[in-house]
Amino acid sequence: MLTGELRHKVDKIWETFWTGGITNPLTVIEQFTYLLFIKGLDEVETQREQEDALLGIESERIFPPDKQHLRWSKFKHFEAAHMYDVVSNEVFPFIKNLHGNRESAYAKYMGDAIFMIPTPQMLVKIVDGIDRIPMKDRDTKGDLYEYLLSKIATAGTNGQFRTPRHIIHMMVELMKPTPEDIIVDPAAGSAGFLVAAGEYLRKHRSDLFLVQSLKEHFNNHMFYGFDMDRTMLRIGAMNMMLHGIENPNIEYRDSLSEQNKDKDKYTLVLANPPFKGSLDYDAVSNDLLKVVKTKKTELLFLALFLRILKTGGRCACIVPDGVLFGSSKAHKDIRKEIVENHKLEAIISMPSGVFKPYAGVSTAIMIFTKTGVGGTDQVWFYDMKADGYSLDDKRTPIEENDIPDIIARFHNREAEKDRKRTEQSFFVPVEEIRENDYDLSINKYKEIEYEEVEYEAPMEIIKRIKVLEEEIREGIVELEGMIK
Repeated sequence: MLTGELRHKVDKIWETFWTGGITNPLTVIEQFTYLLFIKGLDEVETQREQEDALLGIESERIFPPDKQHLRWSKFKHFEAAHMYDVVSNEVFPFIKNLHGNRESAYAKYMGDAIFMIPTPQMLVKIVDGIDRIPMKDRDTKGDLYEYLLSKIATAGTNGQFRTPRHIIHMMVELMKPTPEDIIVDPAAGSAGFLVAAGEYLRKHRSDLFLVQSLKEHFNNHMFYGFDMDRTMLRIGAMNMMLHGIENPNIEYRDSLSEQNKDKDKYTLVLANPPFKGSLDYDAVSNDLLKVVKTKKTELLFLALFLRILKTGGRCACIVPDGVLFGSSKAHKDIRKEIVENHKLEAIISMPSGVFKPYAGVSTAIMIFTKTGVGGTDQVWFYDMKADGYSLDDKRTPIEENDIPDIIARFHNREAEKDRKRTEQSFFVPVEEIRENDYDLSINKYKEIEYEEVEYEAPMEIIKRIKVLEEEIREGIVELEGMIK
């Protein structure tokens, strides 16, 4: 995590944006990101120059000889008006046009980037602040970005909001991505799931970087993220790059529409798709509507996951509780499809405070494997009561946390066979799910133990009341005597 000192530096820069009139957190992050990026390009160039000098060669450059003044290390020394002129009129167009050069995956997202810092004085302050942030290692860059993203405290208009990092990490730990996986998030936002999957592989499978083909796969063909919000796309792409994924496949796409032709392509879906939000019903892909005829995005996304996964591909996604027990034909159809034609593995029910302060909606994590031939035998249910934070708007850290238990039990489900329905996790056989109209809400199957309470016999209670009555009567007589 970021040190207090670094947070303080970031907060100071944030304050400079704020007092300069840029108050939308997304805009701040975007402008901040462009400058981090411009600084990053200069660092890459410097590193190449040093390597070339060592090897006595001349490799391709990002900045041609006549563009050297566009480098961070050069323009940061210019006086205010000159710096402002160079950054806004030269550096910005330059990074946008890096597109022809595949070195720069960022260029894709820079097409409609706008430089919005209003005054030379403000730019000097921000450049100076960013210059003081040590950005040498990937971890610092990643943590810095996470910290910036944590400042987006509002839900988006289409029901998209930031998935808490600890929930993302739990889902990645449950799925254990492998170096061969092809991972997609069709509603990627700031790319939190993809970043976490990449970090998991660095931590647990770092040997992949020793195999050229796997390293190549990791940097170019492992991660795919789609979104319809261009600002989020830019932020997501930067997030991936700052976490050391060279060429992430982050692109603008309405995942549910006909323009998304993906089929049998990915081996792992990690997602928290939008639950509500406007949907252009006419644009929805027909093959999704064949599976589930509905306008509800959360049901259409489940149909999409089944289509885009390869056979044997796995999915962990967050769904609103309504998906689990909704009684409409569309709700039942998608549940039946997953249970009967694929392999539903687990339903992890989460408390409604998990997404506060954005939303108080109750959600669950659904885990399944695409088989095309069924295979659901028993479904594992877990009733998560605590996630390590208070379930109010403040979300302060607390002791109680079921997440380590969920991960441990999920990976050792053999040992769960004899758990009773009164415990926090248990199995439900598929026959019982069929009998209940494919209802997947945990409350349908959970049993609550009621403690037997022993009450006194009614005659005993009456006897005690009489004694009390007598004491009260005597007290009143005594009072009367005192008043007389």
